[in-house]
Amino acid sequence: MANPIWIMTSAFDQLNLDQTIEKATEIGVQGLDLCVFRKDGTRDDFVATHLDYENFGPEQAKGLIDKFNQAKLRLSIGAFENLIGGDPEHRVKNQNHLLRLIRMAYLLGGDENDVKVGTFVGYNHELGNEEGGFEKNLLEYQKIFGPIIRYAADLGVTVLYENCPMEGWRSSGFTGTYNNLTGVLAARKIMYELVPEKNHGEIYDPSHDVWQHTDPVEVIKHTDMDRLKRIHVKSTRNSSDPFWGNMYPMQQINPEWAKKLGIPSSTNSWDRHHYEATLPGFGLGDSMDWRAFINTLKQKGFSGPFEIENEAVLSKQTGKMGAIVQGCKAAVQNLAPLLWNLTDEGWTYPESEYHALQEVHRSDLPIKTMSDLI
Repeated sequence: MANPIWIMTSAFDQLNLDQTIEKATEIGVQGLDLCVFRKDGTRDDFVATHLDYENFGPEQAKGLIDKFNQAKLRLSIGAFENLIGGDPEHRVKNQNHLLRLIRMAYLLGGDENDVKVGTFVGYNHELGNEEGGFEKNLLEYQKIFGPIIRYAADLGVTVLYENCPMEGWRSSGFTGTYNNLTGVLAARKIMYELVPEKNHGEIYDPSHDVWQHTDPVEVIKHTDMDRLKRIHVKSTRNSSDPFWGNMYPMQQINPEWAKKLGIPSSTNSWDRHHYEATLPGFGLGDSMDWRAFINTLKQKGFSGPFEIENEAVLSKQTGKMGAIVQGCKAAVQNLAPLLWNLTDEGWTYPESEYHALQEVHRSDLPIKTMSDLI
């Protein structure tokens, strides 16, 4: 079996859905993970909203399935916010938005069409600052996500967590950068114990472990493969920092001290962990072994999509659509010999592996909120 390559649409926030589908066809991928962020959200780093979640019902679902079948693409949806911490008002809005996405996934066929819902869990720093704060966050997760996951299970929908620690979600005046509970494998293991339902799992991004000096191959060896549904394709080029060390984040200090003494310091909340975001095969070396990583996944039977999440300095961060598309094409070509079959045309995804989305004709459902579940 050849794993498909998809694109997470966060990098295409300049484009609408039809334009993004055109780019996906040009790049040569087999699916899209559609970002559907809140229009009134607090994030300023990811703002793509490629579906009208406020006006989405059975007819819109049917139209979307038809559109993707015409393009011979598969799909999932997601939005990545703090659901157990941060501003209380926005926290509840994020929870309710996730419930909207679960309803949308149901209308699109849910697990029958492999339409998953991606999310973060987030972190509650008020609890985290207390003794036993990590465990208290796990219990808060259980309180909030238990009802959410059971609601999704009733609808035949699977929820997936990405493992980014979200190191830039707090000011660089704070010493810690652990801002998303799912950022370490130990937390994910405990989460499945606290909420044992089978309809939640992982989108694993190896780059987040690389900059934490953790080998993604070892993480996969200890991962429950029944929970692993997607792989994010994003690279990291680590750099050595003799001033701050590589175990701790760079700190914000008085600019005059930094200038006088020649000490690097954090100039923004994301500039902290001594690495550069890259894409495999595009312009820079990589601090991970993709062949070893993919071979381990194959040995453990992973058959899901590899989703390009383009945050690369030389691609997405240029703001130039040409460079964004170029970076994605390079990532596809870099992965092709590791994932696809060798033919006279080179390493290609076999057409026989493509299966159209089923037309499911689901009845409409009322929109649920957390007040209905708790």
